[in-house]
Amino acid sequence: FINFLKNYNNPNLTISFSAERSIEDEINRESNSDIGTVLISYIVMFVYISIALGHIQSCRRLLVDSKISLGIAGILIVLSSVACSIGIFSYFGIPLTLIVIEVIPFLVLAIGVDNIFIMVQTLQRDERLQGETLDKQIGRVLGDVAPSMFLSSLSETVAFFLGTLSTMPAVRTFSLFAGMAVLIDFILQVTCFVSLLGLDIKRQESNRLDILCCIKSNEEMSGVQRSESILFVFFKNLYSPYLLKDWMRPIVIAVFVGVLSFSTAVMHNVEIGLDQSLSMPDDSYVMDYFSHLSKYLHAGPPVYFVLEEGHNYTSLEGQNMVCGGMGCNNDSLVQQVFNAAEIGSYTRIGYAPSSWIDDYFDWVKPQSSCCRVYNTTGQFCNASVTDPSCTRCRPLTQEGKQRPQGKDFMTFLPMFLSDNPNPKCGKGGHAAYNSAVNFINNKSDVGATYFMTYHTVLKTSSDFIDAMKKARVIADNITETMGIKEKNYRVFPYSVFYVFYEQYLTIVHDAIFNLCISLGSIFLVTTVLLGFEVWAAVVVSITIAMIIINMFGVMWLWGISLNAVSLVNLVMSCGIAVEFCSHVTRAFTVSTKGSRVERAEEALSHMGSSVFSGITLTKFGGIVVLAFSKSQIFKIFYFRMYLAMVLLGATHGLIFLPVLLSYIGPSVNKAKTRATRERTRGTERERLLYF
Repeated sequence: FINFLKNYNNPNLTISFSAERSIEDEINRESNSDIGTVLISYIVMFVYISIALGHIQSCRRLLVDSKISLGIAGILIVLSSVACSIGIFSYFGIPLTLIVIEVIPFLVLAIGVDNIFIMVQTLQRDERLQGETLDKQIGRVLGDVAPSMFLSSLSETVAFFLGTLSTMPAVRTFSLFAGMAVLIDFILQVTCFVSLLGLDIKRQESNRLDILCCIKSNEEMSGVQRSESILFVFFKNLYSPYLLKDWMRPIVIAVFVGVLSFSTAVMHNVEIGLDQSLSMPDDSYVMDYFSHLSKYLHAGPPVYFVLEEGHNYTSLEGQNMVCGGMGCNNDSLVQQVFNAAEIGSYTRIGYAPSSWIDDYFDWVKPQSSCCRVYNTTGQFCNASVTDPSCTRCRPLTQEGKQRPQGKDFMTFLPMFLSDNPNPKCGKGGHAAYNSAVNFINNKSDVGATYFMTYHTVLKTSSDFIDAMKKARVIADNITETMGIKEKNYRVFPYSVFYVFYEQYLTIVHDAIFNLCISLGSIFLVTTVLLGFEVWAAVVVSITIAMIIINMFGVMWLWGISLNAVSLVNLVMSCGIAVEFCSHVTRAFTVSTKGSRVERAEEALSHMGSSVFSGITLTKFGGIVVLAFSKSQIFKIFYFRMYLAMVLLGATHGLIFLPVLLSYIGPSVNKAKTRATRERTRGTERERLLYF
């Protein structure tokens, strides 16, 4: 059909067309066209991770001190966790969606790479104790950073698994796959990656080249030297002290509260839905169809008011409740739809309904030449047949002119539905109503039926959603006035587009439910894993909630609508926000400095550089590539939302959160202070903490 219309050529005609599957086909075509862009995005992130992990002492030791092979191994572990998650749920027959394939690698890469940077950079800054073996050193460092990794990973895993309570399939599937991927990623990192890290340090200590580990360098060096990255030095000596100055902190709080107030004020204005034209490639034939539909046509999509099985059409009372002609109820089904069409600008109903029952009554009247039977066999005789044996179905008596009821109604109805319209009888029902009436009990009774009309022209998502809402209100009102609620059948509306827009009737409730579930689970897990530091968990939850609210503000500013794709991204932003907040907060709670400002400064100095290089810089490079995507849906729902996610997470986690902790952070836990002193006695960390 599509090929025929694409190749049809007539200088006098311009044809715009669409099939029911066109939108799905074009979305698939658009997704495939952006595979290259997505691959380049991931390659940029992979290259950055592989290079940024190494601390190069000198140009001569470049190939020894680099950690390209370790970076690649870390990335493979992240991708393996995604593959494991997909494999596990595929084994149980849970279907995979396009959103899962596009979003989860980005999410797990953000979480996994952050943990990798924290582990590697903490080990690089650590100095091996006298007489301490490599495995003991790695164990000690892991004991210091693994609780923070476990806190963030478990918070995200629980939040995602609880997200499966959502009634929206896209969110439920994403949450299921994401929760499992994050859990497996953490397990692989504290087992497999730690082992690989140990092997890589042994390689470095034996002066073997990175990647080409069989080749030994001529540059001799006794052991791996403790080193601090430029970013760490910047955070420690410049950024943290400056941010936490007494005059700077009130300014930071005021700016963030102002932005939060703005986002709160505009978040209810975020548009709901997905503009169909955004999901189409620019060269799609469907774009012409959408454009010409709104430009030239006065009728929108057809809508069917379906009366479920159970209604009695053979009685006069039952007929009057449905029909729209003389003698019918003023509030009958057909009359109410007709009344709705009179105020179409409000109800979105464009025309009076086509009523099979009214046309049937006109067709069966003895005054017309439509309903005839062979007097010999009783079989139906079409009006175009000229045969003296064809006689009227009903006599031209007063009784014959009445509506058919009981057995008569069911006798002639199948004839009406099989009769093709012709010049002598235009009321034949086969063309218009062949599928409008469903027979039951061997054609002895009428089951479900529909009455068709058209919506007005619908252009935007809000038009489609409003049309569906109004049609349901009309149908519910018909059900109530017909008094059939107690009889276990009803009237409901149906149109082809309803299946796409059904989700938007509950998406606000779904968004609130999912985001509250995520925040609640993050609060509980953080409380437990921080040793019941309830106030610290409250601070983390407040910061994440601010990130989510500000995401809505960005959505309004940048024209991003709320739909299944953006809701999945919002749920994902909860997980990424945990990475930005939890590491700094835990470092604050275990700090043994005297004042809150000093503890916030230390926490930001030690965790800030890893979080910044692990998530912000990694993601920024990959996200910028998405800006060059051909598809509008990628630019809007992935480039814009991912960029907002990372920038808001970084600013809140590395600017607002340390300042907030310096004001209202939990007080020093003396038991933790003593335990930390014992654990760090004689180490470089003791010098950093106490001297």
